[in-house]
Amino acid sequence: MAKKDKELSKDLFQPAEVSADKSEELGRPEISYWKDSWNRLKKNKAAIAGLITLIFISFMAIFGPMMNEYDFDQADYDAKNLPPRVPGIENIEWLDWLGMNGERTVEVLGASPEDALNRGKEAFELTDDQFTYEVVREYDPDRPDPDKRWAAVAITFNDYEIRGYEDDYFWFGTDALGRDLWTRVWNGTRISLYIGILAAAIDMLIGVAYGGISAYYGGRVDNYMQRFIEILVGIPNLVVVILMIIVLDPGLIAITIALTITGWVGMARIVRGQVLKLKGQEFVLASRTLGASDSRIIARHLIPNVTGIILIQTMFTIPSAIFFEAFLSFIGLGLQPPLASLGTLIDDAFKSLQVYPYMLVYPAIIISLLMIGFNVLADGLRDALDPKMRE
Repeated sequence: MAKKDKELSKDLFQPAEVSADKSEELGRPEISYWKDSWNRLKKNKAAIAGLITLIFISFMAIFGPMMNEYDFDQADYDAKNLPPRVPGIENIEWLDWLGMNGERTVEVLGASPEDALNRGKEAFELTDDQFTYEVVREYDPDRPDPDKRWAAVAITFNDYEIRGYEDDYFWFGTDALGRDLWTRVWNGTRISLYIGILAAAIDMLIGVAYGGISAYYGGRVDNYMQRFIEILVGIPNLVVVILMIIVLDPGLIAITIALTITGWVGMARIVRGQVLKLKGQEFVLASRTLGASDSRIIARHLIPNVTGIILIQTMFTIPSAIFFEAFLSFIGLGLQPPLASLGTLIDDAFKSLQVYPYMLVYPAIIISLLMIGFNVLADGLRDALDPKMRE
């Protein structure tokens, strides 16, 4: 026989109080769409790391040039090509390999070690007490590789001491004209960010409006507007930039106009596709039935519902514009002196990469962090703003 269930005492139960004014009381705190998206974004460690990186770089782009006394175009030819030197750590021996103490090691070739040593002393204007050296290899005419038949001597010296700059510190070193690279790198970062944010603003203003209007009205209006976009897509950006340079001088204005002409096309197509999916839904029909104008329906109902897609596309647009400007500067079609961007700094440093590698390291690291930061943040936003990704 089955065991008889225990009888429960009525004292264990209490009747629930039912009140008419509490009939729709929520059982948990109300969370808005944006707060819920932020909570999901915070769980994405890569996206938060990218956000922190972008905030730090933006802060340094604004305030970095103010942290020392040098102007970005202040040239001192006697201080040209000085390696990085940071106050407080120039005497730490284990950081010598980073070159943060102003020391530099140069390999010099000669017919003999003595000949190589004399060449190095003459080239860098060194006295006998200003350097140390090490013989890398002796002269051997029988070596198969002709480039290695010469004798080689590695000469180590402190650039700051031999030039009389013992009390000066250039945190990122100096370029071929003696300009402080710390100031120029952060000024260049500021200009690169300006170009990226400008491209995003163009996308937001022109692309969103164009795509929304094209999709909402449809028919002949949509057909004509999309044919115009196809014409713009068929013209490569590089051709537009070259045409702008022919008409205008190479520089920031030419790049700005080139981005204005073709940069918004991708955003317009994305917004058009999203609005086409939304404009036939019930909330749009209800708004139209209540007498809302077309502009109000687009601005207050359709565009807010594609805000997530717009933000994600904007986050991808900024690094693309920065890289586009860096590419133009690298091939000589970008900014002109004395202005500098990350692209122009990389272009200048590339010419002397083998002799002064530190000139390339800092702008290359910053532009890489910008690319990675914006892309991982955009990936995180894509997941956070998608309700279907909710756990």
